[in-house]
Amino acid sequence: MRTTIYEREYRLSKDAALKLGQSTLIMGILNVTPDSFSDGGRYNDTERAVEHALQLVEEGADIIDIGGESTRPGHEPVGIQEELARVIPVIEAIHRHAPHIPLSIDTYKAEVARQTIEAGAHIINDIWGFKHDPDMSRTAAELGCPVILMHNRLDRNYVNLIEDVKRDLLESVEIARSAGVKDSQILLDPGIGFAKDYDENMKVMASLDELVSLGFPVLLATSRKRFIQTALGAPAQDVLEGTAATVAYGIAQGCQIVRVHDVKHMKRTAKMCDAMTYASTELRRI
Repeated sequence: MRTTIYEREYRLSKDAALKLGQSTLIMGILNVTPDSFSDGGRYNDTERAVEHALQLVEEGADIIDIGGESTRPGHEPVGIQEELARVIPVIEAIHRHAPHIPLSIDTYKAEVARQTIEAGAHIINDIWGFKHDPDMSRTAAELGCPVILMHNRLDRNYVNLIEDVKRDLLESVEIARSAGVKDSQILLDPGIGFAKDYDENMKVMASLDELVSLGFPVLLATSRKRFIQTALGAPAQDVLEGTAATVAYGIAQGCQIVRVHDVKHMKRTAKMCDAMTYASTELRRI
C-alpha cells in the first residue's frame, strides 16, 4: 500500500510545469527510431511524430518522452549526430505546437542531453543512471533540469537482487549529487526489463515500495515489456491488460509517474487507482 507521496513542483519553463503529489503522472512514449521493440519505424518521420505526440497529450499524457535510439535487446548504438538529427526537429516542433507540455529526452549521451534541453526539452531520462557517459552528471547540473536515473548494469551478477538494485540506484544518485544536481531534481526508475530476467523483474515489481522508500519519486516503465508478454503468453501488441495490471500495482506501491505507450487506457487506470488511494487515505484519517 502506498505510504509515501512526494510533493514537488518543477517549473520547467515559462509555459511548462510538472506537479507531483496530486495525481499519478502519465509519461507518453514517443520513439523516433526505426527499430524500437514495439513501435519501431512508426514515428520516425517528424510530421507523424509530432502528430502522435499531440494525440498522446489529447489522451491525457502529462509528459512526452522522446527517444532517438532504441534500447531493445540487441539494438545497434546510434551516433550523437544521428540521434540529434532524429530528435531535435521533433522537440522543436512539439515545443512550437504545445509549449506547455513537459518533454523528456531519453538519452544516455551528455551532448545529446545538452542540445535537446537547449532545443526545448525539459527533463533528462538516462537509462544508465549517469554511469555511461562521464560528462552526463556535470551536464545535467549545468542545465539545472530534472533527471530520471534508471537502474541498469552490464551484468546480472546479483548477490541480493533488491539490495543490489537499491545500492546501484544510490550510486547513481551520488554521481548526480557530486556533480551538483540537487536531490529535489532527482527521480528514480527501477529499470524493469534491463539487466533482469523474468523472475528478477517480478521480484523488483514486488519490492517497488522499498525503492520508493529511498527518498525520491519513482517512475515505473513496464509498458509492453517482455516479462508481461511472458506472463500472458502474448505478443507486445496484445498486453494492454497486463500493462494496466503493472501500472495499478506500481501506483499502489508508491510510483508517481508511469511511462506508457497506451496513454488513454493507462490514464484511466491511473485515475481509478488515484481515486482509491485518496479514499483509503481519507478513511485512515477518520
